[in-house]
Amino acid sequence: MASLNEQEQQKVIKTLNRIMEEELAGVVKYTHYSLMVFGYNRIPIVSWLKGNASEGLTHAHQAGEFVTMLGGHPSLKIGSLLETEQHDIGDILKESLHHENKVLDIYKSLLSMVEGKSVVIEEYARQMIQTEEMHLDEVNKMLRKPGDIEPFKA
Repeated sequence: MASLNEQEQQKVIKTLNRIMEEELAGVVKYTHYSLMVFGYNRIPIVSWLKGNASEGLTHAHQAGEFVTMLGGHPSLKIGSLLETEQHDIGDILKESLHHENKVLDIYKSLLSMVEGKSVVIEEYARQMIQTEEMHLDEVNKMLRKPGDIEPFKA
């Protein structure tokens, strides 16, 4: 099996750092969202948002571990934190959908870089793609009106 050359390795490190930055941005966003939920369904939604924040921190840490495994330096940056400042649950979920799609695209990019070159990073990327796709499905279902079977279209 082939392995990563120096140029490919640097590109993978850069992508892993982007993942780390976006996952950390997700931690901040989900924490913020959890503070902005009001109404009858607050408790389960806040719990779900806090869980996503916690999971994002774990994902950022995993990406950072791969950065150091490859001899890179983990980023201290954080992804974009812009928000719509709309705090209706639907608006928060739509922002979440946008964030999850952005992160998914980066994981897919990572997979395309390492396929056939690094089993451990390839498997990591595949697992994270599965996780992000499951998140997207979960958010999509939350955005549907009760009884709607068709996927939510933004």
